[in-house]
Amino acid sequence: MLRSLGFTLWLYLSMPLFAIGLSPALLLPHRYAMGVIKLWARFVLFGLRWIAGVRVEFRGLEHRPAGPALIAGKHQGMLDVIVPFALLADPCIVMKKELMPLPFFGWFAWKTKMIAVDRSAHAKALKDMVKQARARRDEGRQIVIFPEGTRKPPGAEPDYKPGIAALYRDLDCPCWPLATNSGVHWPAHGFKRHPGVAVFEFLPPIAPGLKRAEFMAELENRLETASTALLTPPA
Repeated sequence: MLRSLGFTLWLYLSMPLFAIGLSPALLLPHRYAMGVIKLWARFVLFGLRWIAGVRVEFRGLEHRPAGPALIAGKHQGMLDVIVPFALLADPCIVMKKELMPLPFFGWFAWKTKMIAVDRSAHAKALKDMVKQARARRDEGRQIVIFPEGTRKPPGAEPDYKPGIAALYRDLDCPCWPLATNSGVHWPAHGFKRHPGVAVFEFLPPIAPGLKRAEFMAELENRLETASTALLTPPA
């Protein structure tokens, strides 16, 4: 409990420290603002390991995309949003538009051109997301989307939304599933962290050109199978 409390303080004090202290990066080219986010992500992972006792392990790095890519990640908690900045060259997260007005956080998200989606706009939101994603792909970035749209506890019944299928079809590129067991160690709710190894595993990419239903079934099968397997510690 004390370690969890210590890490929570580390996390929430780091946000204004980086956002305010390094805010001049907002006036500089993209790579400087992205550099601030990447530095913050590593700072958080450092505290997570040495304060809370949660080590983050990356697997399947031979499948990690380097150039423009579409990545579909399992979403179990806040850690899933932080890790891409420590793992990828130039990630672009698909996020809720409501987060954009937040001081500093929203400013860095705007500066680094994250894909903000107004989920209440339905069809219009889908078209706008695809348009933004196309632009980010053309910039050579790795687009990260959480197909379920919201955090779900480990082992919960999956509920994949159509946004990932729209991106897969329109971008006409492979889709890299990213499995995790992060929710075991950093749950979506509460401040308690559970020591152990939080794993993020890249799976082989799904080739482009599949029909929508076939793609969605393949993605869900791969991502759920791999993420469920990570819930069982090795013997």
